[in-house]
Amino acid sequence: MAVVLALASAVVYGASDFLGGLASRRATVFAVVALSQVAGLTALLVLLPWVGGPVTTADLGWGAAAGLTGSTGLLVFFRALAGGVMSVIAPVTAVTAAAVPVLVGLLGGDRIGPAAAGGIALALVAVVLVSAESGLRALRAVRPAGLLPALAAGAAFGLFFVLLDRTSADAGLTPLVAARTASVAMVLLVALAARRSVRPTRAALPLIVASGVGDMAANGLFLLATQAGDPLAITGVLSSLYPVSTVVLAQLVLRERLVPAQISGLAAAAAAVVLITLPG
Repeated sequence: MAVVLALASAVVYGASDFLGGLASRRATVFAVVALSQVAGLTALLVLLPWVGGPVTTADLGWGAAAGLTGSTGLLVFFRALAGGVMSVIAPVTAVTAAAVPVLVGLLGGDRIGPAAAGGIALALVAVVLVSAESGLRALRAVRPAGLLPALAAGAAFGLFFVLLDRTSADAGLTPLVAARTASVAMVLLVALAARRSVRPTRAALPLIVASGVGDMAANGLFLLATQAGDPLAITGVLSSLYPVSTVVLAQLVLRERLVPAQISGLAAAAAAVVLITLPG
C-alpha cells in the first residue's frame, strides 16, 4: 500500500507542478506560490475532521519545520531558475531531492533488498533524464559553482520529505496544517519584504487553486505512505518521480516534444518501479 500511495503522490505532485507552471505564465511567481499554498491549506482544513488525527507538540513541530524547509526550497529554486539555466537547474534539483530521503533512510537503518536497491539507483537516473529538457549536454557544460543553488533547493525539498516522515503514524494529515501554515507565513513575509505582488490575474486563479489543492493532496498521499511503514528510502524516491508526470502532461496537453534523454528516463522510471516493488 505504501508503494501505491507514494506513486500516487508522485503523479499528483507532477500534475500540480504542471498546473503551477501554466499559472506562472499568467501571474507572478509569488502570486502562484502564495495563493496556491493558501488554497491547499483551506482544502485541508475543510477535510481535517475526516483525515486528521491526534497530534503531539513534536508532530506539529516536525510539520512546521517541513513547511519552512519546503518553502525555503521553493524560493531558492525560483531564484536559481531566474539566474541560471533551467535545463541544468531542474534535473540537479530533482535528483538531489530524490537522493536526500534515500541517504537519510539508509543511514537511519532502512534495510532494502538488492532489487529495491537497484530500483532506487535507477530511479535517481530516471529523475535526471526525465528532467533534462535540453538533453545532457547542458549538464556537462555547467560549472560546479553554478550548481550550488540547485543543490540547495533540492536538499531543502528532500528534507521536506524527511521531516514529514518524523511525524507519528496516528497523526493522520494534521501535521500538514502546521507545515502549510508555516509555509504560507514565510512566503507572504518574503513577498512583503521584497515588495512583490501576490495578486493573481483572473485567468490564472483557477489554475493556482487547482495546483494548490493538488500539491496538498500529494503531500497527504506521501504522509500516508510514510505512515504505512515502508522504508523512507523507498517512499521518498518513488514520490520524487514527480517529473515523469509533469513531462507526460506537457507532452499530452502542450504537445511538447520529448528529447531522447527524456524518453530514456521514462523507460528507466518504469523499470525502477518494477524493481522496487519486487518481493525481497
